[in-house]
Amino acid sequence: MAEEKALLSVLRRQARSVPPLWLMRQAGRYLPEYRDVRATTKSFLDFCYSPQKAADVTLQPIRRFHFDAAILFSDILVVPDAMGQRVSFESGAGPRLEPIETPEQAHRLGEFKLEHLSPVFETIDLVKTALPSDVAFIGFCGAPFTVVSYMIAGQGTPDQAPARLFAYRYPDAFAQLIDRVVEASIDYLARQIEAGVEVVQIFDSWAGVLPANEFQRWSAEPVRRIVEGVKARHPLTPVIAFIRGADAHLPKLTQMIGADAYGIDTALDAAWAVAHTASNVPLQGNLDPLVLVAGGEALDREVDSILAAFEGRPHIFNLGHGIWQQTPIENVERLVARVRRGA
Repeated sequence: MAEEKALLSVLRRQARSVPPLWLMRQAGRYLPEYRDVRATTKSFLDFCYSPQKAADVTLQPIRRFHFDAAILFSDILVVPDAMGQRVSFESGAGPRLEPIETPEQAHRLGEFKLEHLSPVFETIDLVKTALPSDVAFIGFCGAPFTVVSYMIAGQGTPDQAPARLFAYRYPDAFAQLIDRVVEASIDYLARQIEAGVEVVQIFDSWAGVLPANEFQRWSAEPVRRIVEGVKARHPLTPVIAFIRGADAHLPKLTQMIGADAYGIDTALDAAWAVAHTASNVPLQGNLDPLVLVAGGEALDREVDSILAAFEGRPHIFNLGHGIWQQTPIENVERLVARVRRGA
């Protein structure tokens, strides 16, 4: 009988002497082979909807580094795109959406069309047939607060003030947008699982800007509902919740959200996270992406510190946020060797 994939065993609460390793945004612009493929596609959204190219770049970091998991190459904003909101990506400026500034505009948003995302499911089909047998396959979506914050502002902003003001001024309309993204995300993740992913991750990149009461209402509770909805359809598929900026909320989150693992960001002290969560709860993280850019002895120290903090409990080695474009390839190779030196 084949040994269970390392990532899946940790998500089933088994500690490993060498933790499974993957990196958020591991398929990206730091890789020359990614840049070569990206140059062949006019727009980023077209890139996400090109199954052959999306599958190729999903597999690139596996070919180069043999990480323990591949993560589907796509974007969190395909969900509003499938609702009919105009989405584009400007070079050097990030995503741009037609902003939702009033409740009336929110009410005019179209229905979520899962079939619009059929190229994503085709990508999954291509990847799953090409993955090495020991590599897990992760699908994902954006958490409702993060997705809705882009839908309202039309872009990312440091404090997501447009979305937060909208929530204070029009709480009913904001709640309806959150509800719609919750339901769309459940359908989307369930379909990814049916297409072949083995794990799903929910990304809430902007939750850390919310005050405590708003955090519970607009971040934690919607993520809990997505986990519940996915588990109702696919109870055996593990779910990772990555809520950036959760900080002191983490102990409560691990008790109320129902995910199988929790990503922690760079700002949270790993030793504190370990001390304030049950010892059998898998945690994921949390190397600073900038120390991966720096490399050298600083990288070695931070890797060793994280490995020591999580020793003896289920842990997935990852970054505390996405890898930077400026990251040298040799530093990623050094990271992989450092994490796996006991293997």
